[in-house]
Amino acid sequence: MTITPQPGIMDIALYVSGESRVEGRSDVLKLSSNENPFGCSDAARAAFLRAAQDLHRYPNTDHAALRRAIGQVHGLDEGRIICGVGSDEVLQFICQAYVGVGDEVITTEHGFSMYPILARAVGAVPVTVPERERRVDVDAILGAVTDRTRLVFLANPANPTGTMLPEAELRRLAAGLPSGVLLVHDGAYTEFAGDFDGGAALADDFANVIMTRTFSKIYGLGGLRIGWGYAAREIIDVLNRIRQPFNLSEAQMAAAEAAVRDRAFVARCQAENAKWRDWLRNALTQMGIGCDESYANFVLARFADADQAAACDAALKAEGIIVRRTGGYGLAECLRITVGDEAACRRVVHVIATFMGVR
Repeated sequence: MTITPQPGIMDIALYVSGESRVEGRSDVLKLSSNENPFGCSDAARAAFLRAAQDLHRYPNTDHAALRRAIGQVHGLDEGRIICGVGSDEVLQFICQAYVGVGDEVITTEHGFSMYPILARAVGAVPVTVPERERRVDVDAILGAVTDRTRLVFLANPANPTGTMLPEAELRRLAAGLPSGVLLVHDGAYTEFAGDFDGGAALADDFANVIMTRTFSKIYGLGGLRIGWGYAAREIIDVLNRIRQPFNLSEAQMAAAEAAVRDRAFVARCQAENAKWRDWLRNALTQMGIGCDESYANFVLARFADADQAAACDAALKAEGIIVRRTGGYGLAECLRITVGDEAACRRVVHVIATFMGVR
């Protein structure tokens, strides 16, 4: 008798995270994983250390204090919030609960690479629709819906492009989907997109929309893996039935609660990101490198072709700078560059300008 995995699992290509080391360099500048260059807030760090005194205690299973903090800060009903090990776990819950073998899950051409993995893990078929110049095409998504479609994944702002679907188009998409198809609005980069609510109002207005968010980006807690989702109570009730009761530790929850309440830290990070994101994009475009307006904490630099992108990546690594190659996203001619602090941005531009022969 042969032990075999469930359908779809062996079709999964393993996720590859951003590099963090360069051989022979001790001054590595990691700009490959969209991490906050300022780390986390002092309040979050202090809360984590306090929680470390009680590591022998089991954590609270209902995440009540963290959900309350999220609800108060964002003006949401805490009873409609679910917390997970990063927003990835919440996305996994959604697929486990609502998608099965042979069902279809719609993703977009340059969408986050975890989406097809999550679909295949439950035996579903990922259906990839084209984008228009690195922007989500609502008509292409709606045109791909069949009677087997169960879910649509949408990252907004998008990763790795940094582009964003306008509010009117977002609502047109939600309104155009059949009521039995879930729209998953992945708002991991919401805090970098001005006054955008990350899809919260959409989840209030449409019973088949769920918004997900993360503490990994602007809150600087990527190493703790904390995320959350917001949807109709009926959906949250379903997801909680498959959530492990102790999926988050007290230390995780304490740090996240302190982080979400530290609005001054968030505002400072938003301002610094917006300033240096614009500066970096302008510097790249002045060198003749294509760069769409970004609504996230990174920019996508477009070179003449894949060879030039690879050569620039090699030049950056030679100077101890790690960025992200995006060939796996169908963007072989591009490099995704996390927006760092002033020193980091100036260092990146200096190396690329030297590579491009620009003075």
